[in-house]
Amino acid sequence: MTEQPTPGEAEPTLAIAAEPIAAAEPMPSPTKAPADAVLVPLEDLAPAITTASVSRRALLGFGLVAAAGVVGAGVLTRYFPVFASAGDEVAPIVPNYDPATKAWTFVVDSSACIGCGLCVVACKEENHVPEAPEFTRTWIERHVTTTEGTVYIDSPDAGINGFPKDSTAPGAAGKPVASSYFQPRLCMQCAEPPCVGVCPVSATYKTEDGIVLVDARRCIGCGYCITSCPYGARYLTPAGGDTPSDTPGVADKCTWCYHRINRGQKPACVEICPVKARQFGDANDPADPIAEIVKATNPAPFHPEWGTKPRVLYLGPALEEA
Repeated sequence: MTEQPTPGEAEPTLAIAAEPIAAAEPMPSPTKAPADAVLVPLEDLAPAITTASVSRRALLGFGLVAAAGVVGAGVLTRYFPVFASAGDEVAPIVPNYDPATKAWTFVVDSSACIGCGLCVVACKEENHVPEAPEFTRTWIERHVTTTEGTVYIDSPDAGINGFPKDSTAPGAAGKPVASSYFQPRLCMQCAEPPCVGVCPVSATYKTEDGIVLVDARRCIGCGYCITSCPYGARYLTPAGGDTPSDTPGVADKCTWCYHRINRGQKPACVEICPVKARQFGDANDPADPIAEIVKATNPAPFHPEWGTKPRVLYLGPALEEA
């Protein structure tokens, strides 16, 4: 018997319509489209976020803000490069970047994860994901197996603040525990993504290097992609406050930090993980450590029977339970 939490998702809503054009405003010529009508590749629009908000840093609970004051921001940035200062230069897109040659691969070791929640913090910081736990691109689950064989799964606040001693899953209180582990979750970047096929306006699409993205300018907030994702990796952005695209009511999800990886950087969650439970790279590059990790450890996808061919590969007890 397995009791799983329902990943945080907002109710599907219609995207807010644009303001109508005033009658006195001249319409653009039909023979010459306005400059802003051109669809620029999404990766060119995605900003590399470097400005950190005080409120989100406070969520760490590990004294990073205080540490910055003691040891200096330069030292802190060296160990936690995700929290760079606003003055740091953004790395340019790799000049010879050829998406057709990439085999981006994400490996998660569920036996190594300690449930600290730093990955969730880094993701929200890097991508302007709303602070509320029901809106998240990545989260951590704790899987607890009792001596009776029942599995309880909890993820308080998506794991951003770590985990209490006892499971918060309904019915788990007081049950003797036989074993437990933490399982990081994120978009699986499936090779056969159902979310792409169900989108009625092609807002969800796959890049040449296999990354599934959402074009917020096209998304109508119907929620079909959220329903179709078997991994519960999507949500609708709320109104007000910070959102990844500054657009309420559109679908959002993990992008493997696409704006970073095409600049030769790692996803934010990978960089900040203190125990290297998350590893990322190009499996087609023999010099990339991820190629050796895949070869030596033989990680496997989570629920391959669902037929989506997920490209996040797992190691450890998460595979044994699945």
